[in-house]
Amino acid sequence: MQLFKDRRHAGAMLAELLNQYADDPHTSVLALPRGGVPVAYEVAKQLHLPLDVWLVRKLGLPQHKELAIGAISLGYVKVFNEALIKQFKVSPEQISRVVAEEEIELQRRNRRYRDNRPIPHLAKQTLILIDDGVATGATMRAAIMALRKFNPAKIIAAIPVGSIDACQEIEPVVDELVCLYTPEPFNGVGQWYKDFAQVNDQEVNECLKKAQSSQAATMQDQQELA
Repeated sequence: MQLFKDRRHAGAMLAELLNQYADDPHTSVLALPRGGVPVAYEVAKQLHLPLDVWLVRKLGLPQHKELAIGAISLGYVKVFNEALIKQFKVSPEQISRVVAEEEIELQRRNRRYRDNRPIPHLAKQTLILIDDGVATGATMRAAIMALRKFNPAKIIAAIPVGSIDACQEIEPVVDELVCLYTPEPFNGVGQWYKDFAQVNDQEVNECLKKAQSSQAATMQDQQELA
């Protein structure tokens, strides 16, 4: 059973559950690229909210990349899971190598998607963090860990579909979890979309440019009415 036509359809459905945040000047939408961007674009468009990408690179355990021992994010905020580092006896040298590798990719994505723009104001803001789905939740949890360093008022994790296990992992570390469906057996995010084509850099940039233009027009209309 497929739940969504494509990512934008999922975003439109997600926006309905987030309608209470529409037009809130203290709320922003942050997308996890690349798959989360078309979803987040529809949410930002319907709720008239600013959209940006939140770039985060998971720091994987050297012998098991999917297991996050930490994360590095925009602003080069580094967060580490000290318990896992101790459990698996990860050396400082191994950590340094992983961080260096992920910093290179973070810089590339920041240039490609954000043109090295300054980090948006996040302190005391409500942040809606969006992906197209979560199977393990590792990347979403890594992003949340990094965002906490910026002292937001509230972090909302918003996803169209996720495994029950992943949602249970995410819920305790956010202020609010919004998930449309938690089907079981899960078997992967893509099976719940009719069209789950890979999102490329061009589509990411198109969504961001459209969102910026829309937000600028909204701000101009508000100034004219003031």
